[in-house]
Amino acid sequence: MKKVAYQGVYGAYSHLACDHIFPDYEAVACKSFDDTLFFVEDDKADIALIPMENSTAGRVEEIYRLLPKMKLYIIEEHFEPVNHCLLALPEVALEDIKSVSSHPQALAQCKNHIEKYNLDAIAKFDTAGSAEELLSLQDKTHAAIASSLAAKIYNLNILKEGFQDLKNNTTRFLVVSKQHCIPHFESSNRYITSIIFEVGNIPAALYKVLGGFATNGVNIIKIESYADTGTLTISRFHIDIDGHPEQENVKNALKELAYFANSVKMLGTYIPHPMRGLL
Repeated sequence: MKKVAYQGVYGAYSHLACDHIFPDYEAVACKSFDDTLFFVEDDKADIALIPMENSTAGRVEEIYRLLPKMKLYIIEEHFEPVNHCLLALPEVALEDIKSVSSHPQALAQCKNHIEKYNLDAIAKFDTAGSAEELLSLQDKTHAAIASSLAAKIYNLNILKEGFQDLKNNTTRFLVVSKQHCIPHFESSNRYITSIIFEVGNIPAALYKVLGGFATNGVNIIKIESYADTGTLTISRFHIDIDGHPEQENVKNALKELAYFANSVKMLGTYIPHPMRGLL
């Protein structure tokens, strides 16, 4: 049986997403994002599913630091609606709860509801891990924010479903593989290409690098900047562009990018998820 690696414990949202996308795969829980990616690099798993960003809480910072270091490629994206549940021990009522724990992203996504019920928020390593810990603590004044799958696995009571502040709360996941599988270009399909590049911190450096996309009519869907190069003289950028490397205008834009950038890494080309553009 093929395996898909994810970060977290059984019942995590990544586990739930694995079940939805790859029902025929064995889902393998990993302690950290590093471990998740190394599982694929070391052939312990065929693919990995990693969260990239959330529509409410923004990007998952750690992933952007890991992407340049990994020897893996993006082959697919997936949008997973997130339904946070407030979980407690059996027979515990909402008015008994004084504190709640979960991953910082989940706490941020439920901030208004946490304040509404005057709960002390405690950051933990992951959502399902908080549910698992709740079971071991046996503290009737404490709750966890996690998935309905976690409630089922750890036999917890769901005090509130839809505990997130925004009802269209969605996480974008990436599927990564050791194989650089670029889909064959078909003019009837839309494609996204993800790229990482570095530029020196000098005037007009970014302007020159991105100019080729503008002059060749290539849309930049997103751009993220971050410094993780060990020096303050170079900046790193992650961009997603609308297009396939075999398209002539994309080819020309990539040539200009390579000319002006200090380094360029192609992360992958893939077909957009059906939910893209609907959020």
